[in-house]
Amino acid sequence: MKFAVITDIHGNATALEAVLKRITEEADVSEIFCLGDLIGIGPQTNEVIEIVRSTPHMTTISGNHDENVLALIHGQKYPDSYRHAKKHHQWIADQLTPDYQRFLEQLPRTVRKTFSEQEALFTHYAYRDESKAIGEEPLADTVDGTEQSLPELFKGQQASLICFGHHHPKQLVRAMGITYLNPGALGCQPEAVAPFAVVELNSGEWNVNVIEVKYDDRPYLEAFNAAPMPEKELLRKLFLGGRT
Repeated sequence: MKFAVITDIHGNATALEAVLKRITEEADVSEIFCLGDLIGIGPQTNEVIEIVRSTPHMTTISGNHDENVLALIHGQKYPDSYRHAKKHHQWIADQLTPDYQRFLEQLPRTVRKTFSEQEALFTHYAYRDESKAIGEEPLADTVDGTEQSLPELFKGQQASLICFGHHHPKQLVRAMGITYLNPGALGCQPEAVAPFAVVELNSGEWNVNVIEVKYDDRPYLEAFNAAPMPEKELLRKLFLGGRT
């Protein structure tokens, strides 16, 4: 069994299309797991959701940016930790069609799947309390991915493979018999490079290959530059390496 893992598309349909094309070139990939944050930061909101929901054999979960936008739409409590991004998320909410809103609303927060008696957990990040609404700050604080921090972060999770995103750098750590995988943010890297991972279970061992796809970012940057997004230049600096 071989599958691909992507995460943190963040409104970058151009990068997503490049990665999906590259995945088709991998032999025997039977499923794709998308670990949330489809939207926010980039302007290609509806384009990303359309690609995700129309891609065969893709299992998708929600991320905090997706849920932040939905909280605004529904008039629910918005997380205080993201108050700096509230105007941006409201702008994203205003772009979202009702059909794509319904798609986001039905996404689960976590998915578990068993592969040849080995259990895998797919989640956007570790939760303090998965039952709490996004406005109640259910996600744990981000940590650097080390052999010490990740077992503590995901303590109590019964899985030999834990796939997550949220924290944008790549994290691939093996500790105490568990493989922890964050392939890195697909849609917001300092260069026009979009990472994803291919995972295969061989003889009870998880083999992981993180692949970086170089892509032509001009369509994305044209959309980014044209969009009247709040905090655009700050987003460009923080998440796109200042690319213009």
